Amino acid sequence: MGNRPDELRALLDSVAKQDGDRVEVVVVGNGSPVPDVPAGVRTVELPENLGIPGGRNVGIEAFGPGGTDVDILLFLDDDGLLAHHDTAELCRRAFADDPELGIISFRIADPETGVTQRRHVPRLRAADPMRSSRVTTFLGGANAVRTKVLAEVGGLPDAFFYAHEETDLAWRALDAGWMIDYRSDMVLYHPTTAPSRHAVYHRMVARNRVWLARRNLPAPLVPVYLGVWMLLTLLRRPSRAALRAWFGGFREGWRSPCGPRRPMRWRTVWRLTRLGRPPVI
Repeated sequence: MGNRPDELRALLDSVAKQDGDRVEVVVVGNGSPVPDVPAGVRTVELPENLGIPGGRNVGIEAFGPGGTDVDILLFLDDDGLLAHHDTAELCRRAFADDPELGIISFRIADPETGVTQRRHVPRLRAADPMRSSRVTTFLGGANAVRTKVLAEVGGLPDAFFYAHEETDLAWRALDAGWMIDYRSDMVLYHPTTAPSRHAVYHRMVARNRVWLARRNLPAPLVPVYLGVWMLLTLLRRPSRAALRAWFGGFREGWRSPCGPRRPMRWRTVWRLTRLGRPPVI
């Protein structure tokens, strides 16, 4: 968004210091000018904010159609910072060693405390963020994707704008036979934040949750998945304003187009279940 020039420069410096082959970088200004960047860093300035998935899809295309000029794409939040110099090499090695691996989710840690928030561990059993494992989704601002995945299943869903776009891509990738790893040794430093800091959080989370189910789940699981999430939302006892926004987004999710529906196979439902997160929660 162009409002964190110092943090962006620190991130770019951490990318430039990566071991091994040089990492090519594109910075997308999502409806805003791009601050000064080091020589060799390409920039794309969009006339309007396309949202998180829309902006990242533009970044993908900067590396050729569907990103096919490269083998691996890293997506990094502009206020993040790669903690170690070997992250790019670890990514290269992981994808080379495991031909089924399609996506890697990095560990996000606070730069001051080193703490990883529970919500940043993309699995239900999140008590130990230092344990790497296969998972069923990934973190949007700290990940690496094999471009063959994008060529096979497509990019992020532009219309989502914010929230759950990663899970939509993850489910499509898993349905196509790819796997996703959470790697605790690949670290992005990022200040501890609350997702509800975004004004659109409650509406977008609810709307996109409905879209996610309508687009990807077998019909019998759609009401189960959404019913479970409605119950969880009520149990968390949000404020009246937040709850009103949530239900407004929930209605919007049913009344508005969600894009093409491609329900996952029941074999994929079983795979998600074996990985520890059946697609009802």
